Amino acid sequence: MIEQFQWLPFLLAITVLTMSPGVDTLLVLRSSAVAGWRVGFVCSLGICLGLFAHATISALGLSVILLGSATLFTAFKVAGALYLVYLGVQALRSAWRPQGLTLNVPEGRQMNAKLAFRQGILSNILNPKTIVFYMAFLPQFINPEYSAVAQSLFMAALHFIIAMVWQTFLAVMVHRARVWLARPKVAQVLDSLTGVLLVGFGIKLALTQR
Repeated sequence: MIEQFQWLPFLLAITVLTMSPGVDTLLVLRSSAVAGWRVGFVCSLGICLGLFAHATISALGLSVILLGSATLFTAFKVAGALYLVYLGVQALRSAWRPQGLTLNVPEGRQMNAKLAFRQGILSNILNPKTIVFYMAFLPQFINPEYSAVAQSLFMAALHFIIAMVWQTFLAVMVHRARVWLARPKVAQVLDSLTGVLLVGFGIKLALTQR
């Protein structure tokens, strides 16, 4: 199937997109600083698995329905924005009590792979910008002679591999600097920065037009 569409431009575009800093990168870096590269890897896994959901939705045309309904799109966008703001607020609360990085973990809970995975997949699935991107981008590389779903999932798999390699690399690099990152003052600065960025991402998402 790979010979049936112009896959090189797709790989280049998706690589640039993956390496561009954003919410996904922020969550992976912070989870790795808190609990090690393996937890960062699991967070990345959750994020990247969400790509298959977006690819399937796009291929089945559900994105057309979603984007064609102002009410549905707004509701989905607000849900994603609120989740980002929630993560940001948790990080800011951690910054006010500088005891080390906590990756937006509610009081009484410890960072673990399960929580990192859930945060990763929710942050991706609840991001309507990913749906918009897949809906606008993937059809350019779909060959109408073959299954749109199969081709979309294949491209999502390529995106999955690229993203996992890049984010795992980042997780390992951050893990090596974990001792320094875990210092209370450093953690306070990073928690504050992360919180402000996540809240900012959430507000921007909520205010962004289609």
